[in-house]
Amino acid sequence: MKLTIIGGGIAGLSAAYYATKKAKEQNIPLELTLLEADSHWGGKIKTDRVEGFVIEGGPDTFLATKPWAKDLCNELGIGERLHGTNPEAKNTYVLHKNRLVNLPEGLAMMIPGKVMPMLKTPLLTPLQKLRIGLDFILPVKKGDDDESLGNFITRRMGRATYENLIEPLMSGIYAGDGDKLSLQSTFPYLRDFERKYGSLARGAIKMYRARVKAQQTRGSRSIFLTPTTGLAEMVEAIVAYLEENNATLRLGCKVKRLEGSQVENSQPSNLQTFKQWDIELDDGTTLSADSVILATPAFVSGDLLASPLPELAEALKRVPYVSTATVSLAYKLSDLPRPLDGYGYVIPRSEGREALACTWTSTKFPHRAPEGYALLRVFIGRAGQENDISWNDEGLLKIARNEIKETLGITAEPFVSRVFVWENAMPQYNLGHPDILKQIDATLDPIPSLALAGNGYRGIGIPDCIHSGEVAVEKIFKHEGLEETQS
Repeated sequence: MKLTIIGGGIAGLSAAYYATKKAKEQNIPLELTLLEADSHWGGKIKTDRVEGFVIEGGPDTFLATKPWAKDLCNELGIGERLHGTNPEAKNTYVLHKNRLVNLPEGLAMMIPGKVMPMLKTPLLTPLQKLRIGLDFILPVKKGDDDESLGNFITRRMGRATYENLIEPLMSGIYAGDGDKLSLQSTFPYLRDFERKYGSLARGAIKMYRARVKAQQTRGSRSIFLTPTTGLAEMVEAIVAYLEENNATLRLGCKVKRLEGSQVENSQPSNLQTFKQWDIELDDGTTLSADSVILATPAFVSGDLLASPLPELAEALKRVPYVSTATVSLAYKLSDLPRPLDGYGYVIPRSEGREALACTWTSTKFPHRAPEGYALLRVFIGRAGQENDISWNDEGLLKIARNEIKETLGITAEPFVSRVFVWENAMPQYNLGHPDILKQIDATLDPIPSLALAGNGYRGIGIPDCIHSGEVAVEKIFKHEGLEETQS
């Protein structure tokens, strides 16, 4: 089988890994080609190692509660190099009225799971805290209609709880507008809380107590993990595995379009007849493949499929994306006016800042900075604010330095600085996203030789992307009949 994977981010790399592994295990001849338009593997995973610092340009960690990333690291032989977050300094702050306020203890999936911390927090007024209490008596919404995350939290707990507590935490994950994000596609368990317990808070309290009990049984373990010298270790290990197994890996190789060849005498409407794909590259050359996995952003996949599958292409282009950036800054500890006594802080949209969060990287992961130095990372860009930002390195560095000057009082020149811009990198699972997925599946499922992977569909995190690559490979091998012929 000739399999071509387009896109060398973590989803495409994972698909290449699992395809190679499956072919080896089942003794299946496989010609695998992995194409990446950029000059480096890993997509949004990009790690700079400079002057003793480990600087992540994109994601800096992954969830251990979703098993796919951790399992892959174990298979690659780097499982023992995984580190959790620093257990000695767990404070997380929220910027509220231009000052840092501790995030209330006891949150379960962003929702308050302990009563006393919420009663004491200055993030809400007494009346706003009373409004949360209505969640225990409000009726459960009937029907299965989707609603926005912002509307859901406002309906159950009040607008202030959404704006001051939930929105900044959500923005740190999706960089989105919670009044547009689909609850069903982002946080479906919150609706499950309402249905099962009749109250969002009651469900969070039960979850928090169960989590505490589990920690007492098995010991406290970090829910976030990262390799010693950065997430690029995962990328490097996969690339090494693929090279050892004779995969064809091509960087700087942009695909212009795809054309699907049908079997003789087939009807154009019969999508199951695509048996070969012609892959036209930007340099004018063409590759052929029996099967293709597209691990590119949804809008890029839509452009590539515009000719053979216009209906699928239209659905893919309906997934919106926003641009984001990260700015990492290193300082001598002696240059800091205050200790970095936690993981950092998030910034509500209502504060009107251009930044949305600041991670105190050297506290969260002490091994990422040399002794005597601090490393901070400022996140910039969220839905609805993109036009207010200068997306050049100079402008982004200015935003980051202004942010930490205003909030932390840091005025010194950084020892090291790094700016990473991710144009149209963050998919937005807005209202209507479940319907887009249904349309994609209805068109894609009958096509045995084509699969999609990546963060544009059913999860944006690293574990979700890895899992999407594995699922794409399972589809290709299943429909090729390769699994059945080996049994």
